Order: sequence, then C-alpha cells, then structure tokens
Amino acid sequence: MREELLTIIENNCRIGLKDLAVMLGTTEETILNEMETLEKEGVICGYHTLIDWEKTSIEKVTALIEVRVTPQRGQGFDKIAERIYNYPEVRSVYLISGGFDLLVILEEKSLREIANFVSDKLSTLDSVLSTGTHFILKKYKDYGTVLSKKREDEREIISP
Repeated sequence: MREELLTIIENNCRIGLKDLAVMLGTTEETILNEMETLEKEGVICGYHTLIDWEKTSIEKVTALIEVRVTPQRGQGFDKIAERIYNYPEVRSVYLISGGFDLLVILEEKSLREIANFVSDKLSTLDSVLSTGTHFILKKYKDYGTVLSKKREDEREIISP
C-alpha cells in the first residue's frame, strides 16, 4: 500500500483521504496514519504546487547552473552543496555525473539577478572552480505535467 499511496499523492497531493481510502481499499484513518508516518520518516518532504508562470503577469526566469567544484576532504560534495542550497534564491541542488559536479536551479525576476547571483555569490565560493549557466526559454513539461498543450489547427480547410 505504501508504494501505491506515494505514487498517487506524488501526482496529485490534493486528493482527499476518502478518495485515497477507496482507491487503496482501506480506511481514511489508515491513510492518515500512514501519511503522518511517511512525513515523520522524511519520506514525504513537502507538498508543492506547480505553476505555469508564463500564464501570469509575474516575470520569472529559470536558470540551470552547472557547477564544477573541488570536493572537501572527508566531506565530499555535501559541504559545498549545503553552502549553496542555503542561499534563499536557490530552488534545487543536485549532485550530477558528467563534466560538472552540481546542478543548481534558480528562479529569479530577471537575467541580471541570476547573473549577479552567479558572479557575486556562487563563483566566489572557495570550492567552486567553474560554472556554466543555461536559461530555460520555455517549459513544455514540468514534473510530469504538460504545460504547453498542443493547439488544434483552427484554420478552415480549403480544397481546390
């Protein structure tokens, strides 16, 4: 039941206890207890809303920043990753394979704010060797949700 519950709420965290109980063939109380246990164990880390900012009047720029670092002796990449994720503007930090070590995701109001973060905060950290910044120009699908639905061709067909 645990895996099924997690799969369902990962796709829709707003689904009600009653619906979850029916879907999983158990009681609401059992579902509530299991969710509380999963939260206490740190399996469920938070609940988030996916917003398509392009459909609002709010300006947001998302950047993926690749970071090459020198790992700390005895601590690996964890210490530098912690320093980076503690900045409030940082949305996500991942340890990655390939030519870079970390992937940092930022969301800001402008390209300038992102550039300032990279030059003033990220690049000045002792362990950071280099960075590469990529800007998201358009999101088509995010966290499993298609954001840019394909439009139907509304043109009238004219045949000769």
